[in-house]
Amino acid sequence: MVFGFYPYDEHWRPALAVLLFLGAMIVSMIPRFWSQRLLWLWLTVVVACGVLMYGGLFGLSVVNTTSWGGLPLSFMLSSVGLAFGFVLGVLLALARSSKLPAIQVIAVVFIEMVRGVPLVSILFMASVMLPLFMPDGVTIDKLLRAQVAIIIFAGAYIAETVRGGLQAVPKGQHEAAAALGLGYWLSMRKIVLPQALKIVIPPLVNIFIGFFQDTTLVTIIGLLDFLDTVRSAMRDPAWQGIAVLEGYVFAALVYAVFSYGMGSYSRFIERRLKTDHSHGRSG
Repeated sequence: MVFGFYPYDEHWRPALAVLLFLGAMIVSMIPRFWSQRLLWLWLTVVVACGVLMYGGLFGLSVVNTTSWGGLPLSFMLSSVGLAFGFVLGVLLALARSSKLPAIQVIAVVFIEMVRGVPLVSILFMASVMLPLFMPDGVTIDKLLRAQVAIIIFAGAYIAETVRGGLQAVPKGQHEAAAALGLGYWLSMRKIVLPQALKIVIPPLVNIFIGFFQDTTLVTIIGLLDFLDTVRSAMRDPAWQGIAVLEGYVFAALVYAVFSYGMGSYSRFIERRLKTDHSHGRSG
């Protein structure tokens, strides 16, 4: 369940990749480490995990993505998908709120088209239809196609949530930024977006939890994620009668722990960022 069909002698590589990922996640949750260095930490961890999983450098043997699976695959699809999906969602939300008609129309069409179809159909398009439009001899890795599909789908949903936060920011904040002489991008980055994102923390975390669990849908295009390894074990005669109960219970516990952890951390962030105006008046 943890390693999927990764070569047995190389199990230390996905194990180390998972430990690096969890370590970076723990560091990211500590407020005193919130700085630009955190971005470089994640870039380093992502590159290191990619090298560990794929190999080809530092004497590591190459392991194709067809052999990847289990917990490392679920972590990668969900974390990378949500990270890039968040950036895409913020850009789409700003584009949809733009006063330029062309940019606004493009953003609206993109968001509504993606949100109008289920994730399964987008995964099928990325896995089955996309190769048909590629030139002869040109192929794109199936894992990369699934990752891009998840990023696009997550970005469309995050965009609507962030747009709601932008609309909830009082108009006076925009006017105050303009009075200070701040341009559009600077006022958004320094004043408007921080307030908007603080407002939409609960729905954003709800999206994150949902997409972390929805990575199980990649099994329909032939990728063995964390949950699908249980089904693979059920088809193995050596594990029949054993993996059914224990495997599903273990998978449920893992998903429950991570989902509860994300929910608890979001409440911590809300308490940390909350401004108690009533306390200021009473003082």
